[in-house]
Amino acid sequence: MSTQKFSTQALHTGHDVNSNGGTRAVPIYQSTSYVFKDSDHAANLFSLAEPGYIYTRINNPTNDVLEQRLAALEGGIAAVVTASGTAATSTTLLTLLKAGDHIVSSNSLYGGTYNLFKNTLPRLGITTTFVDPSDPANFSKAAKENTRVFFAESVGNPKLDVLDLKGISKEAKAFKVPFIVDNTVATPYLLKPIEHGADIVIHSLTKYISGNGSSLGGVIIDAGKFDWANGKFPEFTEPSPGYHGLVYHDVLKEAAFIAKVRIEGLRDHGAALSPYNAFQIIQGLETLKVRIKEHSSNALKLAKWLEGQEEVAWVNYPGLESSKYKALADKYLPEGQSGVVTFGLKGGYLSAKTVVDETQIFSLLANIGDTKSLIIHPASTTHQQLNEKEQADTGVTPDLIRLSVGLEDIEDLQNDLKEAFSKIRNTVLV
Repeated sequence: MSTQKFSTQALHTGHDVNSNGGTRAVPIYQSTSYVFKDSDHAANLFSLAEPGYIYTRINNPTNDVLEQRLAALEGGIAAVVTASGTAATSTTLLTLLKAGDHIVSSNSLYGGTYNLFKNTLPRLGITTTFVDPSDPANFSKAAKENTRVFFAESVGNPKLDVLDLKGISKEAKAFKVPFIVDNTVATPYLLKPIEHGADIVIHSLTKYISGNGSSLGGVIIDAGKFDWANGKFPEFTEPSPGYHGLVYHDVLKEAAFIAKVRIEGLRDHGAALSPYNAFQIIQGLETLKVRIKEHSSNALKLAKWLEGQEEVAWVNYPGLESSKYKALADKYLPEGQSGVVTFGLKGGYLSAKTVVDETQIFSLLANIGDTKSLIIHPASTTHQQLNEKEQADTGVTPDLIRLSVGLEDIEDLQNDLKEAFSKIRNTVLV
């Protein structure tokens, strides 16, 4: 299957129709558990002596198809799906890290991830230094003896900064730590971080990959290239007390990390994806290429239009000629820059809130990547818990509005925003 192209893989990888009763659609295996042939078969499954299904918290046939497709599309060796994108992030980090370990992360993050790193992980003894990712050297400058992970979003949400993934990857390799990339905004069609040196890729499947706003999901994809035996990760080279003395690196080689995520991470943290949600996400994945191209086209058209509106102070979209990320977008995102656009209003905070209250086609809600257009005011919602400096670091200003541009007719979206802008003028006149 590795020789097949993106659209073919998105439609076919992982599903053998001959092994599933001839079903053309991937079946929903809505079962918690699976009957063992006998006690020896059960023992072999639990000891990893043979592959198979044990319990849906750990693996499931529907989820398995989704995992195989996503691994193929990102160029990884294997994947594990989780209950949400946040679950993918936390399960990855809790599989890798322990009390006393340290993360160096881009400061340009989704608000929930920023809070996880800043407030929740420190309670477990795991600390984070946030850096400006525009200079890859900042990651190594902030690294310490106990640093075990470099983390970044390929396209920051909502800052929309495009990162020099190759540059950051070189810094991570020099420091002998894995480079983890959240690729949610870009999707594997527009950008494959593994090709640029990422070791682990994470997605919130809830967003563009699902595409319909119906199902939560996340995924962890392993490039299979990191050397877990480099001395910094003894849990991969010493017997695991949580898995009858298994030495992951010796037995599972390049798949050591993703296997540990499944048989310890899912087992112990329990963030399993529902098979029904996996089925829903598969339906979205099958049309990802078609949708993300249209999302990107609509977003660029709307961003250009916004630049010409008198109420608008600034517009941020990597595909614009005015964007300071245009050169990096040309390098890393030549097929499109996804569907998220941010802009600020001359009237500031109150005008921004007025616009998000007044749109009729754009729905005010906390999500991106839906086929329908969405709008939100991050300073008062997704990044509300951050202080003023932290908001500024993540790219959130009081006047910022984030749009997730959907698949509607572009003229209708323009008219919807134009009508909302008129309410600002009317308010000022009153």
